[in-house]
Formats: sequence, structure tokens, C-alpha cells
Amino acid sequence: MANTDSFFSLEIDIQLQTLTLVDQEKPLVCYSVSTALNGVGENANSGCTPRGQHVVRAKIGHGQPRNSVFIARRATGEIYSAALAAQYPQRDWILSRILWLSGTQPGFNRLGSVDTMQRYIYIHGTPDTEPMGTPLSHGCIRMRNEDIEDLFDRVSIGTRVTIS
Repeated sequence: MANTDSFFSLEIDIQLQTLTLVDQEKPLVCYSVSTALNGVGENANSGCTPRGQHVVRAKIGHGQPRNSVFIARRATGEIYSAALAAQYPQRDWILSRILWLSGTQPGFNRLGSVDTMQRYIYIHGTPDTEPMGTPLSHGCIRMRNEDIEDLFDRVSIGTRVTIS
């Protein structure tokens, strides 16, 4: 049930570590998330979660099985498991679905060294063993796989995203 009317928006609260799906200013569902271990910031290579106004620029992973592994936004054909994690202990696991964000505020989170999209900032699935509600990512917004699949099906490209 993809949103085609753009009434939905997403509000990510860094302090509360939540992502709320909003329909015309009415909260519909609130998910627990994990943002950056390094805190907030817009600069390239900072490992921080960028603040401000964004949009969903791309949706990646439609139809992929839960726990599908992505590298460089491409499904690898692997399905995440404890054995795979043990084989590749240094991977930053991007699983199930990707919502690729693009900043909308030139000079703050768009263009130059602060460009959210060029920083490859996503909302994405992560291993279900990873804690939510605790900042641990490398800049992205991590979600439970069940939750990112639900959210992915509800939003469309162009959905507004506020990170504060």
C-alpha cells in the first residue's frame, strides 16, 4: 500500500531515538530506531546523522526477502545469519530495505561537503540482535527489519523527512 498522495511525512527524533510516521500532522505509528554513535552533524565522513529537512529520494529492496544483505545499494544474494556475521565481523549490515535520503536545505544538508545523499545516508534494516533506542550507527537511521518493511510499504519517493 504505497503512499501516492504525499500526505505522509516522517519525523526522526534523535534524542528519543524514534521515527514517527505522520499522516497530515496525525502520528500513525512510532518505531524505535538507532541513529549515529557520533551524534548529529552534516559534514562528509563525520559518521554523524544529518539534521534538517530531507526527502526519500530512492526506495531500494522491493520484493527482497527479509534479512537480504545490501552492499552499495545492491542485493548481494546473501541472507543475514549469525554464521554470515561471524564470517564478516567488520561489515556495517544494511538489510531488507533502504530508503535513501536527500537533504533539501542547500549549504546545510544539500550540496558540497554536507550533502546527505552523497554521504549515502539511509533509513535501513539492521540485524535484529542490534539494539534500538541507542545511537550506534555510522550515520544512517537503523530499524528492525519488520519495521523497515512496514515503513517501506507505506511511504513513497518524495516523502518528507525531518531529522531533529
